[in-house]
Amino acid sequence: MPTLSFEGETHAELVAKVKRWLTSIEGEERTLTPTEAIQATANLTKDALNIIASAAPRPVAESEVVKGLTAMGYTLTDSTARAMVDTIDSLSSITGDAIVKRVRRNSQSALWEMNQAMAKQVLKSLRPPR
Repeated sequence: MPTLSFEGETHAELVAKVKRWLTSIEGEERTLTPTEAIQATANLTKDALNIIASAAPRPVAESEVVKGLTAMGYTLTDSTARAMVDTIDSLSSITGDAIVKRVRRNSQSALWEMNQAMAKQVLKSLRPPR
C-alpha cells in the first residue's frame, strides 16, 4: 500500500510542507502573491539547510556546531523573508499597490525592472544602520 510522510520540527513546518505538496498535484497551477513566493523561497532554503545538515556523517550532523549553524540559517532565512515582505508591503503602500499589481500582470519584466530601478533602495532598507 502506498504511503506518504512528512518530516518537520514544528506543526507549522508540517502544515507548510503538506500545503506545498497539495498545491503541487498535477493540473493545479496558480500564481503566487509576492508574500507567498517569498515564504515558499524561505521554506525551500530551510529544506536545503536540513538536507545539507542531514547529509553529513552522523557524528558531524548531530554535533552542536552543525545544529547551531542550521538554527542560525533558519533564523536568518526567517528574518530575511520578514524583511522582504515588510519591504514589499511598504512599497505597496507608498505606490498604492502599483508595483504589486504590475508584478502580477507581467511578472518577468516587472521583476526585472524592479530589480534594476529599486535594488539599491531595497538593499538599503535591509541593511542595518551604521
